[in-house]
Amino acid sequence: MGALPRKLLACCLAGLFAVSAANALAHEANQEEGIASFYSDRFQGATTASGDSFDQQALTAAHPSLPLGTKVLVTRADTGQEVEVLINDRGPFVEGRIIDLSKRAARELGMLRRGTAPVMVTVR
Repeated sequence: MGALPRKLLACCLAGLFAVSAANALAHEANQEEGIASFYSDRFQGATTASGDSFDQQALTAAHPSLPLGTKVLVTRADTGQEVEVLINDRGPFVEGRIIDLSKRAARELGMLRRGTAPVMVTVR
């Protein structure tokens, strides 16, 4: 095998490796594990980062960095319960928490009594 075909083969293999690595990183970037909490009733009617009025009965959530308007599936890690919510605010502002849910979303995950729950957040 000559030098040119070896270089071409090496470039092709490097390209395939780069694409595979990028796909793996993109998949990981679409999922996040951590602790969910939910909004206090005192925020009812407050203006969210998106400009909407906060509604405890809407299926919405706050996330520190996902784009506003992103839909995510929140899965409770310990029970498998799921809810789809729209990111329309920023937060939570408590260390160790990754998402702050409306009361309706928290109810669907069965976490109202507990207050927090381990979850996986998956971008839709």
